[in-house]
Amino acid sequence: NAFSKVLIGISGGIDSALTAMIARDALGPLNVMGVMMPSPYTSTESRQDSRQLSKNLGIGLLTLSITNVFKAFLRLLGKSFQGCQADTTEENLQARIRGTLLMALSNKFGYLVLTTGNKSEMSVGYATLYGDMAGGFAVIKDVPKTKVYQLSRWRSEYRSSHFERVIIPERIQVRAPSAELKPNQADQDTLPPYPALDAILQAYVEDNYSQSRIVKMGYESHVVRAVMDMVDHSEYKRRQAPVGIKITPRALGKDRRMPITNRYPSGA
Repeated sequence: NAFSKVLIGISGGIDSALTAMIARDALGPLNVMGVMMPSPYTSTESRQDSRQLSKNLGIGLLTLSITNVFKAFLRLLGKSFQGCQADTTEENLQARIRGTLLMALSNKFGYLVLTTGNKSEMSVGYATLYGDMAGGFAVIKDVPKTKVYQLSRWRSEYRSSHFERVIIPERIQVRAPSAELKPNQADQDTLPPYPALDAILQAYVEDNYSQSRIVKMGYESHVVRAVMDMVDHSEYKRRQAPVGIKITPRALGKDRRMPITNRYPSGA
């Protein structure tokens, strides 16, 4: 598609680290640019890990703080939001500011923006439309979160005649995942633990199991029901996501085509 360089939002998390590693291996470090966009909730650890990752990969890293832009948006919306408690609106606003910056850099310099969402997140809609979903190509959209960790560990230990060993910093590989869009946020506040989530998603999305059959695998009924509902309700989001690489037997959107909106319940 006539792009020679790629751009990646580097957060200090495992997903953007693996995406950057794959891009570096495919295109070479000189053709990959990372962009760190800290907000008021970005931890010191994330800043440090982003710099260390970029150094290990040999790619460039541009840092653009979104704090002042975020505050400007809140001031602009202050009157309209008066009397309302802060919620996911403010969280998503940060993601959308980042998406806007990445696309502006893409337009100006001709970089293809790579998104960093994994299959677990895309399955349940744990992503922001026009925010972290903004981009031209979704490298790991068919890679479950547990597999992201496995691939990152493997690549950090891999040596061959084709690829030298390049390490994804250890802290990135062991820290609890967080979007860092509010204080003390963790993915597990919203989602089941990833090993359980990925097992339920594989059973429902790839194996087409019913709720009752998944429950018999040892998972609580209300957890299974909640995951299935999140998958079904997020179809409209996935339909607007960038194209990406298929690696599993049944990829979302490519192999599992569902109506964006429907009234029938998931299989019981």
